[in-house]
Amino acid sequence: MARTFAPLTDREREVLVLVAQGLTNREIARRLNICEKTSRNTVSRVYEKLNVERRTQAVVRAIELGLVKVNACGSQ
Repeated sequence: MARTFAPLTDREREVLVLVAQGLTNREIARRLNICEKTSRNTVSRVYEKLNVERRTQAVVRAIELGLVKVNACGSQ
């Protein structure tokens, strides 16, 4: 049975890619010119929508669902 998830917004997808690249909430906030709290909240919403509890789980789920791509160099 295929897993379903709530659709991610463009911003949530953008944050998820940065999470997959290994950035912290603080680094994501700086990169996107947003508050760190906003970054944390967005990551939390991504977790909720993907039904995961940790960054690693979010990245694995994102790869499984084709939301992020993996390449040999480690960048997205």
